Amino acid sequence: MSFVVARDIFQSYGSRPILERVNVEVAEGEFVSIVGASGCGKSTFLRLLLAQERPTRGEIRVAGAEPATEPGLDRGVVFQKYSVFPHMTCRENIVAGESFRTGFGRFGGVKRRAALERADATLARIGLDHVADQYPATLSGGMQQRLAIGQALAAKPRILLLDEPFGALDPGTRLSMHDFLTELRAETAMTVFMVTHDLEEGFKLGDRVLVFDKPRWDPTDPNAYGATITYDFDARDGGIPYQRLTENAHGLRPA
Repeated sequence: MSFVVARDIFQSYGSRPILERVNVEVAEGEFVSIVGASGCGKSTFLRLLLAQERPTRGEIRVAGAEPATEPGLDRGVVFQKYSVFPHMTCRENIVAGESFRTGFGRFGGVKRRAALERADATLARIGLDHVADQYPATLSGGMQQRLAIGQALAAKPRILLLDEPFGALDPGTRLSMHDFLTELRAETAMTVFMVTHDLEEGFKLGDRVLVFDKPRWDPTDPNAYGATITYDFDARDGGIPYQRLTENAHGLRPA
């Protein structure tokens, strides 16, 4: 049964179309990599999944619920830039992530002590227990990104959205983060959507790889048309197309 369903999604900013005719269904627990050229709507689609934006046309449903009108606790997000609170220690950042579920900053007394214990367990799980009392600025890039993912996980989202999460890391740290994310995903069974410019990374980490591109192109006006999903690869089977899409009179459809 499909967990996330995007149906007939169009998104425009003013008169400029960004996405058109985007249709996809994702099962719970799947890891979906999203690739494509710059400016083809990958991050826009991620913002629509987050409900940070609403589509011009179409709808996105999660677990059959009505389309969300704003970001909710069921969706966590990690950006390329380390999205943690610089004025808080690592431990406090994890507590902050958990506090999103009860109202930010409302932990106190026994509840706060319990939250701190859970934060220490999370830090141990992501390999940062030895820097629990340090501030993000003292950490390496890979460690900061681990902290950002740990903070997102502390809110216990059902969907994790990653927007170029490893783009700013050096190659060695990037490989280490791949292993880290693979282990976390095996433990949590969350549904993951990850935008990346690295095709190899997309196939390595994803169960499926969605390719966003513009099937229609006007050389006199490059912004005349929006992008859509042109390929849907099954990365679990050597890159065999999960669904090859072609355009006909009714739009993009499975071949």
